[in-house]
Amino acid sequence: MENNIRRKRKEAIDWFITFVPFIIIIALSVYLFCFPEHANNAIGEVRFLVGDTLGSYYLVMGLGIFLISIYLSFSKYGNIVLGEPNEEPKYNFFTWGAMMFTCGLAADILFYSFVEWVMYAANPHITDMGGNVIDWAGVFPLYHWSFIPWSFYLVLAVAFGFMLHCRKRDRQRYSEACLPVIGEKNAHGFVGRLIDLFALFALLAGTATTFSVATPLMAEIIVTLFHLNISRILVTIIILLITCAVYTYAVLHGFKGISFLAKLCIYLFFGLQIIVLIFGGQGKFIIENGIQSFGKMVQEFIGLSTYIDPVRSNNFPQDWTIYYWAYWMVWCIAAPFFIGNISRGRTVKQTIIGGYVFGVGSTISSFIIIGNYSLGLQAAGTRDFIAEYQASGDLYKLIIDIIYSMPADEMILILILFCMIAFYATSFDSIAYTAACYSYKKLAENEKPHMLITLMWCGLLIVLPIALVFSESSMNNIQSVSIISAFPIGIIMLIIIFSFIKDAGDYIKKS
Repeated sequence: MENNIRRKRKEAIDWFITFVPFIIIIALSVYLFCFPEHANNAIGEVRFLVGDTLGSYYLVMGLGIFLISIYLSFSKYGNIVLGEPNEEPKYNFFTWGAMMFTCGLAADILFYSFVEWVMYAANPHITDMGGNVIDWAGVFPLYHWSFIPWSFYLVLAVAFGFMLHCRKRDRQRYSEACLPVIGEKNAHGFVGRLIDLFALFALLAGTATTFSVATPLMAEIIVTLFHLNISRILVTIIILLITCAVYTYAVLHGFKGISFLAKLCIYLFFGLQIIVLIFGGQGKFIIENGIQSFGKMVQEFIGLSTYIDPVRSNNFPQDWTIYYWAYWMVWCIAAPFFIGNISRGRTVKQTIIGGYVFGVGSTISSFIIIGNYSLGLQAAGTRDFIAEYQASGDLYKLIIDIIYSMPADEMILILILFCMIAFYATSFDSIAYTAACYSYKKLAENEKPHMLITLMWCGLLIVLPIALVFSESSMNNIQSVSIISAFPIGIIMLIIIFSFIKDAGDYIKKS
């Protein structure tokens, strides 16, 4: 009997979906380990093709999906309940928002909140916009982390929520969400497996980008707090391995406290912001420049969304906007499924508008408070963080310098470290589980992936980030991994959205 169960589980494994990503990631990682300079050059060339030559694709995708989110909210589709017609939401708004926010954003939000304006400040596009650095450097972080990125999550979340709670489909795959357009035969055949292959590779790429960007900050904090005489690269790799062990344990033993940990993460996150706002000495500037930057972002929204720099006078959209849209697109493999799951009982309108209120609101508050703290010191002439960055090129040391300009600096370092750990804990165990589920043609509701399959995916999530860190890839090439992977995902996202609209239209007619 037991042998028969094992045989059936073995037959249920989709070996194509399981081993092709494994082979590609291992091969790419070996390439980065053995030939780091050549590999980074090759990645840069592919990025130029899809991110520069075909960059308009990402911008049109971003603005288009944002407009679709507004249409879905206020059209007939907005009244569809993700579940039974009279069903009530399982979670209250705060718990739901906390879970959504922490699954959708990993620890890199803290990294970028501190220094993103500094990275923009030296770009010629800032001066081209008119005014000075103070006028515009705070605008772009709000634009790059607000409405368009969250529209990717929220539109797909309602599509997946409808698929799971209204249509009762139990295959949590991209291919299943495409079924109304491509047909059941294609969705469950080779075309569907190809769609899922692209989705899995994008999931691995998004994870690699997040780990490669944010984990070195954790390493720098540890080195600074404990006065260690060890290279940041070595500490970063150790942190990556420990992180892998932690989320592997969580996935294998079943993590049941996700709502508690999500709320704890939110408390730490907002606690940090309150400390900076009240005790940092820049409260007035933070509030005033935050309001001004948000207003400019809203006022210039269409222009920002369509700026492509056709003569390449500054390459700003190629370096930043296109990267961000691609980065959020590759994170759409796991996060929208989770948001769709926890949104049962909410309408499409409540999910999208509520997601904007909590998700965008929480994101913007981080960039306004943490970002404007250092921008305020720059504006007052107290510190010159732009010059420090241009001299060293080290963003992680710059963040430490910014923190050491705050009161209770070491306490803030510890708080940031715990906050980043909490972000990782609420993000990557679900990602590893999602990836493991993709290895199965079908998985029953209460059935879990085999331990060895789960272990393989947990390991794969960490291999590429270690290779990128070991090869000392530049920020540009770390970004390139997401840009390249997002290109096919954008097409698949459109198929999912049109599938939802088609399927939901039929659902409304029959109800």
